[in-house]
Amino acid sequence: MDATEERRPGLYRRLALQRSSAATDSGALVPLRTAQLQAEWASPFLLRRLLSGTPKHLRGGGPKPNPFLPWERDLQVELLDSGHVLLLNKFPVQVGHLLVITAEWQAQAGWLQPADWQAVGRVAADTGGLWFFNSCPAAGASQPHRHLQLLPRRPGEPSCPLAGRFIAQLDGLADRWPWSYCLSRRRVAARQGPQAQAQAAAELQQLYIEHARLLGLGSPGQTAEPLHPYNLLFDDDWLMTVRREREHCAGFSLNALGFAGYLLATERSDLDWLQHHGPWKLLEAVAAPPDRHP
Repeated sequence: MDATEERRPGLYRRLALQRSSAATDSGALVPLRTAQLQAEWASPFLLRRLLSGTPKHLRGGGPKPNPFLPWERDLQVELLDSGHVLLLNKFPVQVGHLLVITAEWQAQAGWLQPADWQAVGRVAADTGGLWFFNSCPAAGASQPHRHLQLLPRRPGEPSCPLAGRFIAQLDGLADRWPWSYCLSRRRVAARQGPQAQAQAAAELQQLYIEHARLLGLGSPGQTAEPLHPYNLLFDDDWLMTVRREREHCAGFSLNALGFAGYLLATERSDLDWLQHHGPWKLLEAVAAPPDRHP
């Protein structure tokens, strides 16, 4: 356990687990049943098969009602003073999957604002884990109302299957992948207290804007919204932005978690294709190639 984890109370993670139990009993929470597929050819990815019926957010279709206006009170974990709400994900694969949503309407496809990063800073100071953001449907977003997502992790637990690969790249020990992305090391540790939280939020915002510029997404001062779909992934040590071209390939619906090493197969997924080409080709197929930005 590192010093950052020792400083974390972990209150939100405990509240999420407690609320998950009650919300499941009431029917407000609908956990998805999955089974891990033991496939050596998928390593280091974690490949799971969906056993439950395919939820609405993984299906095509017409317009859907906004589930966050109003949000279900049975799923509420905490009201944040940044104008955000900490909610349980209604259809989790992992118990305790959290969402940070704006209490008022903000578009998922718009630029993330300082207040969004302030909300992240507050939650991250209490509970560590893997954060991710899908900018729009082409990047795997299931809802148009702004929401960042957190998969809480226990102290010392890797944030995701590819976390070691990210660190290896940052240390110059691994080659870059053949798609359009930026990966940066984080320098500001998660700590309690308003000043420390503000510093973490400012670092995240700075990296976000820098990555957007480098990937040709534009900037908040110049464009009303990012010019291309993208995913964000980050934990205490790194932040990665991936420019996207499409949401699916070979029957797999891919959001940011695919680039963290998590794959979910549904009845539409072509596992033969995946075994033949491998998970890395799946990611390459949905990300923008590296020559598509300045």
